[in-house]
Amino acid sequence: MDGRAEFIGENVQISYHSDPSLCGVSGMIVDETRETIVIESEGVRKVISKRPAKFMFEDGEVLGSKIAYRPQDRIKKVKA
Repeated sequence: MDGRAEFIGENVQISYHSDPSLCGVSGMIVDETRETIVIESEGVRKVISKRPAKFMFEDGEVLGSKIAYRPQDRIKKVKA
């Protein structure tokens, strides 16, 4: 997945996180900040920190540290 893409509305699964209880959580991204994404999973919203995580999208896996920018800044900073 292109790190510059808009993530809100995308389905995602957490393939790795430093908090083992978050590994395997999946759902739709409903909000995003510089350091977190909010996933709605089974009707519950979970705030997930980006930096210690790997996210599996339909198009491939993305390291959280590579997308830890405000969405509007990511377009300028992340290289394809």
